[in-house]
Amino acid sequence: MTTDSRDAERHLLTEIAALYFLEQVTQEELAKRFAMSRAKIGRLLKRAREEGIVEITVRPHPSAVSEMEEEFRQRFGLSRLLISTDHRDPDTQRSAVASLVAAYLNRVLDDGMIVAVGMGRNVGAVADNITSPAPRAVTFVSAIGGSMRAGGYMNPDHICRRLAARFGGESETLYAPALVANPELKAALIGQDTVKHTLDRARRADLALIGVGDVSEDSNMVRMGWFSPSEVAEARLSGTIGDMMGYDFIDIEGRPSNTAMQGRIIGLTMAELRRIPDVIAIASETTKAAGILGALRTGTINTLATSTSNAHTVRSLDDATRGHRSPPLD
Repeated sequence: MTTDSRDAERHLLTEIAALYFLEQVTQEELAKRFAMSRAKIGRLLKRAREEGIVEITVRPHPSAVSEMEEEFRQRFGLSRLLISTDHRDPDTQRSAVASLVAAYLNRVLDDGMIVAVGMGRNVGAVADNITSPAPRAVTFVSAIGGSMRAGGYMNPDHICRRLAARFGGESETLYAPALVANPELKAALIGQDTVKHTLDRARRADLALIGVGDVSEDSNMVRMGWFSPSEVAEARLSGTIGDMMGYDFIDIEGRPSNTAMQGRIIGLTMAELRRIPDVIAIASETTKAAGILGALRTGTINTLATSTSNAHTVRSLDDATRGHRSPPLD
């Protein structure tokens, strides 16, 4: 197929899709207009969705979102809740949640702002779902070190570069590994001038994008080789239910958990995150409900982006575990 014929085919797909989805022309009318069978029109509309010409978004009813958001404000002191409809496919779910965060960034980012950026698939998906942003002089700073095993998609410096490219801003890499062998080595690296400079800038951020991790033998931390399945199993037995961007492991009450995995990550601490005006936590997977609840109870998160089912599960878990709880510790 020549370039001209491919262009003509894409133009036809776009024209048919626009008529059907935007002007409500029926498939029968399209079949007559383009001298095709209804079956072929149906196949072309399906191709238009598969090739990204058409994107269909279904959102929860605004009144339901508003009610849930108000409830989360009262329960957790949350500033805003971004919830997507539920999808069976994990990648589709991740993209749906990330698109809400992308749209939020489009609304609130302004020239001169700094965004501290974490790692992970959910944070990485935000950069891929930003559409038609106005150029803004925003700086995206890595708030955690990198990992060779994470790959480009999940590493914070790559995510920063993609975000900067979308908005026409700048990015800054944290030149340090995400995980080190022990707290002593962590302390030495954090005191190094280059690392300190980047972390200091991340501490001055206006917003932070972080993921919420679950503690399981199939978690990203195990797949990347940070921790062994036995270390994760031991952490779970000690009450660890999740982490916030890999640097703070927490229990269901939002308190730092007692695990040997703690204190080895080069990045912002939970106390430092709390001083950032808007910490946006992104978690799309259904396995992360307990981690989300623990993260909310830390008092660190201002904006939560997740699925409808996760929001309902978190609310139920909060009801089931609520009692006379001591406040979270720094």
